[in-house]
Amino acid sequence: MSVYITGDTHGDFSRFSSKRFPDGKDLTKSDFVAIAGDFGGIWDLHFSKKQEQHWLNWLDEKPWTTLFLDGNHENFDRLYDYPQVEMFGGVVGKISDSIFHLRRGEVYEIDGRKFFVFGGGYSIDKVSRMPHVSWWPQEMPSFKEYKDGLDNLAKHNNGVDYILTHTCSSDAFHLMKEHHTMFHKEVEEERQIREYFKEIENNVDYKHWYCGHFHVSGTYNKTTFLDGNIKKIV
Repeated sequence: MSVYITGDTHGDFSRFSSKRFPDGKDLTKSDFVAIAGDFGGIWDLHFSKKQEQHWLNWLDEKPWTTLFLDGNHENFDRLYDYPQVEMFGGVVGKISDSIFHLRRGEVYEIDGRKFFVFGGGYSIDKVSRMPHVSWWPQEMPSFKEYKDGLDNLAKHNNGVDYILTHTCSSDAFHLMKEHHTMFHKEVEEERQIREYFKEIENNVDYKHWYCGHFHVSGTYNKTTFLDGNIKKIV
């Protein structure tokens, strides 16, 4: 069993072509490819949109199983309408037989390894977007989701193997910004979730942390920022 991860896709899954992801041809449905938020495959207001369904079918037919956590650019109204099922010792949203939405605050066990997952983030471009058309207020976590995440970590004695999030902790952000100063400024509206992740960073025992959101690549301390590349975790 293998687990790979990549950054935001925004509904563009071309990186999973056999040419760009040659490892994919040797995978099976018992292997997993995770997307660290801004999946974008559930976006249109009407499910019948042919292009969206084409790409979901295309992804579903890949030899592996696709997992994704939500980012800030998602149609949350539709995303939360999909059925919830038990999987990996937690709750997931079932998009299809081989596409699953990993929910905020869950601890999943995959191949004997524990993954803490927490999606969400802030859209700096929301001023140019329309509520419930191209922007959704559920992008930022609720107090309950924050609490559930900490409670689930406590059930595992605050120890997991990997942490998968969309945005990052405040400390990781500042380390990343030292190398990408031209592209990323402090966003006050996202401070809450970054401080929450800082608390987890300081109080949870973990091997490595993976996040997307910033469309940059690099590893700073124990956090890897993901762009369009696909990395193998295990």
